[in-house]
Amino acid sequence: MTKHLLSIDDVSAEEIQQLFATAAEMHDVQKREVKKLPALRGRTVINLFFEDSTRTRSSFEIAGKWLSADVINLSAKGSSASKGESLRDTVLTVTAMGVDGLVMRHSASGAAHQVAGWLDIPVINAGDGMHEHPTQALLDGYTLQRQLGGPGSLEGKRIAIVGDLTHSRVFRSNVKSLTKLGASVVAVAPPTLMPSGVAEWAKADGFGTSYSLDDVLPEVDAVMMLRVQRERMSGGYFPTSREYTVGYGLTRQRLSMLREGAPILHPGPMNRGLEISPEAADAASSRILDQVSAGVAIRMSVLYHLLAGEESA
Repeated sequence: MTKHLLSIDDVSAEEIQQLFATAAEMHDVQKREVKKLPALRGRTVINLFFEDSTRTRSSFEIAGKWLSADVINLSAKGSSASKGESLRDTVLTVTAMGVDGLVMRHSASGAAHQVAGWLDIPVINAGDGMHEHPTQALLDGYTLQRQLGGPGSLEGKRIAIVGDLTHSRVFRSNVKSLTKLGASVVAVAPPTLMPSGVAEWAKADGFGTSYSLDDVLPEVDAVMMLRVQRERMSGGYFPTSREYTVGYGLTRQRLSMLREGAPILHPGPMNRGLEISPEAADAASSRILDQVSAGVAIRMSVLYHLLAGEESA
């Protein structure tokens, strides 16, 4: 792997499979009575989050602690950034304390790349604006691969990603990772929530687009529903919540359109009753809680590969 994980562009298909293989070993730690490995003993990791987060920050914290690292959580509300300090001064100050790795989430697209240029320690992008969220895409691919048959099982599979694509960094990272793993991705959204220039982008990166969820659902091997990100919206992207659900929600009625056993994913947090119904979220084929469990394993794998060093490999 490269020194940092800022984008799915930083890892090849072979490196993704290496991360998955390590994650499978890390996954076994969750079943142990004592959930500790000594791989990162003596290393210090900072989780620096300028945006609210429950799953991602907790997942990185647990991953670091189970690898025996010292993990410190910082948020913008509790840092000097809330007093007007620049991003550069904040990260340089924090890392001057002898930190070995930085996990960062920021509302500005490209912030993680900029920070990586200022530091000589590994930086992991935990989500930057509407750009990317690489570890989320890795855990999604890992979850799907485990469900569909193991290494190589995504080759030729058709995966639908449905919802608020305009504002979704998860979508952008998943398009890259799933296509690297051989899957055929189809992006489904109303025209107002399709990213600008999606036709050229789809042609360049090799994924499909559709405005009709009902046409796509019967043809896919798995479906990923994305949250409607109201906090990033200004203006009307759809008339009413009810109309969005009717057109693009994974409703109870639409469950019967999916192939039997087709995995249902959602990166969370969910808007139950809007983009996904309670029946779909809690269905036997729902892998939403598996994604949470996989998130810890994948982030353990990423931290291990970036921070453990050759002597531990």
